Amino acid sequence: MQCSWKAVLLLALASIAIQYTAIRTFTAKTFWLCSIPNRLNCSPVLDVELVDRVRDENPSLVSNVSRKTHILILATTRSGSSFVGQLFNQHFDIFYLFEPLYHVQYALIRKASQGGGITDRRIVLGAGRDLLRSLYDCDLYFLENYIKPQPVNHTTDKLFRRGASKALCSPPVCEALGPVDIHMEEGNCIKKCGTLNLTLATESCKDHEHVAIKTVRVPEVSDLRALVEDPRLNLKVIQLVRDPRGILASRSETFRDTYRLWRIWRATGRKPYNLDTSQIVAVCEDYLNSVSTGLNRPLWLKGKYMLVRYEDLARNPMKKTEEIYSFLGISMDSSIERWIENNTRADNTSVKHKYGTLRNSAATAENWRLTLSYDIVEFIQNTCQEVLAQLGYKTVNSPQDLKNLSFTLVEERSFSPFF
Repeated sequence: MQCSWKAVLLLALASIAIQYTAIRTFTAKTFWLCSIPNRLNCSPVLDVELVDRVRDENPSLVSNVSRKTHILILATTRSGSSFVGQLFNQHFDIFYLFEPLYHVQYALIRKASQGGGITDRRIVLGAGRDLLRSLYDCDLYFLENYIKPQPVNHTTDKLFRRGASKALCSPPVCEALGPVDIHMEEGNCIKKCGTLNLTLATESCKDHEHVAIKTVRVPEVSDLRALVEDPRLNLKVIQLVRDPRGILASRSETFRDTYRLWRIWRATGRKPYNLDTSQIVAVCEDYLNSVSTGLNRPLWLKGKYMLVRYEDLARNPMKKTEEIYSFLGISMDSSIERWIENNTRADNTSVKHKYGTLRNSAATAENWRLTLSYDIVEFIQNTCQEVLAQLGYKTVNSPQDLKNLSFTLVEERSFSPFF
């Protein structure tokens, strides 16, 4: 059957109209690419044009949202991040989450381990950024895509380190404990609160003025640029760093199986031929790249980035905490001061949990000098020479200097935020 030229023209015009509509739809909105098990739990990203329209029509509503400050503690394992997290967890109006990106890594690690290197790291980082964006919006349901086994009726007993969050262990999320005491152990929360209701947790998050999240699963601050530049988040990054020599000493004691060869080197004085140095090398490389970005003061980090050395916080926790809260524009409350007093002056006989925060902070800041051998320290100094100088950590040139605690290896440095 032959078609007239008019019919062909009409079909062409209809096709153009359909394509135009599709293009307008995709360019007017930002979509989330969800590479996750259950796509039904994908949260849509807000339409920027809709946000602008709401701002014009309801300025008071949007101003309330803009007052919420979102905080990210960017750190690496055994750098004091649990301690810093508690400085926010104690605040009555901050909703704190401990390592939610653990679930992303756990869910995707088997895929990532099949090879691909940088590509797999980007997949995990992309999924992590999507989760962070949802959590800062108090959408805790998004976590269900990664928790194994998947929650049923929005309840789970598998949330990683739930007990590290006061908000998740107190009313209305948990009625069993009542007001949470500052000395509450994580185990009490797990035993008495039972399963976590994510609906109640979401409501609790919305009732708090601010949200803070701690993670050791984002290597560099540049990995967070999309979130930092998102005007709806008002995200501020606290990058916590520690002397890599201290990090290795702490990891060797905490993760004894993984760092077994390092302990053999320390005990025997002989470096094992099959020693895996990649983890400590990665720490120094990530520090160097991330801190270089922050200290170069790019416009996108203006008023959004603060570098904190663990050693400075350990030696003067109250003063440094006040500086952190001043940077965030949030008032400290008395519960934080009480917690610092109770958790930084422990004597040597106090019972310490390897993931706990109770310790004599000033005494432990450079205690690694008594536990590492000089040849290991020398190896790290050669490997991490550039970042040690960048962060103001002095090197030692003899076993005697290493063990002499009468002088510090931490230079006086000021890493002030820029506004």
